Amino acid sequence: MATVRHAHTVWEGDLLKGKGVVTLDSSGLGSYEVSWPSRAEEPNGRTSPEELIAAAHSSCFSMAFSNGLAKAGNPPTRLETKADVTFQPGEGITGIHLTVRGEVPGLDADQFRSLAEEAKKNCPVSQALTGTTITLTAELV
Repeated sequence: MATVRHAHTVWEGDLLKGKGVVTLDSSGLGSYEVSWPSRAEEPNGRTSPEELIAAAHSSCFSMAFSNGLAKAGNPPTRLETKADVTFQPGEGITGIHLTVRGEVPGLDADQFRSLAEEAKKNCPVSQALTGTTITLTAELV
């Protein structure tokens, strides 16, 4: 069965001087301020679409990778995934770099990297972002 999640944003003003609030409706976890400066300069306590994409990508990748590891017979003890989303004003999102460190008993570094690449390719958020270059660093600890 398909699921649908909801969020909404209320924006006031123009791009450069305006501001908005994005609300996570499905979870009810909160509302977060957004602005052009938080996107193109310093966050200063506000979020950005790129940070929200990074959160979505790191969590989706972690789920896909943990599933792939378990299916290969080596469920992870722990995975820590960081997503760096690069935004260039005037160009857009120019790349995403995933970094994953994992504790996976019974797996060697080459198997870990190979399964991480598969997860990167098959994670639904990665698939939704196919127009963006996505790179990966995978380290078994």
